[in-house]
Amino acid sequence: MILARVVGTVVSSHKAPKIEGIRFLLLEKIDPVTMQGKNDFVVAMDSVGAGTGEIVFYVSGSSARFTDTTQGKPADSTIIAIVDNIEKEGRFTYRKDN
Repeated sequence: MILARVVGTVVSSHKAPKIEGIRFLLLEKIDPVTMQGKNDFVVAMDSVGAGTGEIVFYVSGSSARFTDTTQGKPADSTIIAIVDNIEKEGRFTYRKDN
C-alpha cells in the first residue's frame, strides 16, 4: 500500500464500458513524516469515496482489482482506504481531524 494525497480529479467522457461510472482521482505520493508531496503522481480508481485533500492508501498492480468496485475491471491503481492518523515513534505526523 502506498500513501498519497488526493490533489484532483480526472474526467474522461469516452472510456471502456467496464469502467463507466467509476471516479478517477489524481494522487500525489507523500512522505509520511513531513507530509510533503513527492511530485510523483498517479491516477487511481476510487473505491471508498475519497475527496480532494484527503490522505489515502492506494494499491497498484493486480491488487487494484480486488475491491467490489474494481473486480473484473482493467484497474492498475485503486484507492482502498482513507487515512485517519499517521504515527511514527509515538508522534502523530498526521491527524485527519486537525
